[in-house]
Amino acid sequence: MFRVQRAFTEIEGQVHGPGELAEITGLDDSTVHRILQSGVYDGTFAREGRGLYRLGSGAARLGLKALSHAPNTRVAHAVLEELREATDEGLVFLFALAPFGGARKQCLDMAVGDSDLSELGIGHRAFLEISQSLRTGAAGRAMLAHLPEVIQEAVMAEPTPEGAGPGAHRDNAALLRSLEDVRGRGVALDVEECAAGWHGCAAPVRWDGLIMGAVAVLKPKDSLPRWPDLAQAARQAAAGFGRAGRRGAWSAETASSY
Repeated sequence: MFRVQRAFTEIEGQVHGPGELAEITGLDDSTVHRILQSGVYDGTFAREGRGLYRLGSGAARLGLKALSHAPNTRVAHAVLEELREATDEGLVFLFALAPFGGARKQCLDMAVGDSDLSELGIGHRAFLEISQSLRTGAAGRAMLAHLPEVIQEAVMAEPTPEGAGPGAHRDNAALLRSLEDVRGRGVALDVEECAAGWHGCAAPVRWDGLIMGAVAVLKPKDSLPRWPDLAQAARQAAAGFGRAGRRGAWSAETASSY
């Protein structure tokens, strides 16, 4: 079911037939047809003319159901605090794909100690705009690199947020190259993308093969750990969130070590 749902997001247009969806999912036509038929019954898919389908309102309900796989808030925050400690008090953030408002990310939680983020040298409104963009910052690119091409194109059609750091990818060709690098490394590296004088790293969080969010760390460039160490710490934290999604929600008693 989820593979067919995802296929709708990976090809242009809203209405598709079983053959087109089968090609994207790798399933045979008859299997896709059976999935579509069963999905019509519960509203996950809706029929649009003969042999054509679109996502139905039930798809949103399935998305809400996926929230039951989110880690317990308290335990999830403990993972962020561990990552902050592992990176010598870096500023640590957990981002997720925003459910509304187009291709955006939203900050779910952070571990920043006593910081009010003013040391980043940017205003609250500018930071909010920068942190929402998928083309700016390591967390955005860690997610964008694994999203369908149609979504990547939509993000590249947007301007780079005003107030972004000098290292932000303002050229789309450079942005595309950076996404290839993210897929190769498994992490995105941030060299003054969000703010001048700050470097960072982010790793994508996946549940059942789907990109759900990213864990990011920011550090002043003059106190940055070795890149490999920073990347490994981010990967470990992201893997912890991924395992939590596969197991189901963490309980408050679940150990937070990754």
